[in-house]
Amino acid sequence: MRIDREAIVDASWADNGPGWLAVMLASADAVLAVEPACPQAGSQPLNVGVVGPHRPGSEVAFELRAIISPGHGSLLEDPVTGSLNASVGQWLFASGRASGSYVAAQGTRLGRTGRIHVSQDDAGQVWVSGATRTLFRGSVHG
Repeated sequence: MRIDREAIVDASWADNGPGWLAVMLASADAVLAVEPACPQAGSQPLNVGVVGPHRPGSEVAFELRAIISPGHGSLLEDPVTGSLNASVGQWLFASGRASGSYVAAQGTRLGRTGRIHVSQDDAGQVWVSGATRTLFRGSVHG
């Protein structure tokens, strides 16, 4: 990920199905500045979620990036990732960094404006929601 150890505020294994190595940086700007290096072919697959808080009073509370290394020498960045937002939400609520509900931004570095609504109900269940837009529609006939 090419992130200096000193820049890492916290890290956790975040897993609600697909597992994520979640890395907390000091700010949303630090998250947006991350320039991951492409792994070598044959490296182990790894999903990394990088998260950092926006300034108080911002439209959104956190900035997230989902960096996926499938293991064949390439990197992908997902513009909006439900599993990452749910896993990070569980971590943020459990650690006291968030309470009740918040809106996260994702996809910013890709020119997208993903807005993910994350909330925790009275039973502690984390919920993820947001608007969607259908870009393609069709069917396959065999």
